[in-house]
Amino acid sequence: MSRTSIPVDSETKDRLDELKRDDETWDEFLRRVTSDEDPIKFGAWSEEEAETAMERLREGRERGAE
Repeated sequence: MSRTSIPVDSETKDRLDELKRDDETWDEFLRRVTSDEDPIKFGAWSEEEAETAMERLREGRERGAE
């Protein structure tokens, strides 16, 4: 796999840092933000589905922090 560098100014890098998740590489981040998939729309889940998803997210973060 070939690698490349993309020069950006420090302000742009700071903005990107805020969007990037701690558990993803820069390549994963760039693929995520440039994906053709439609993002989940507000209200797409019921309250119960949203709460279940949030609970799983919390559990995953707790496991990651151990």
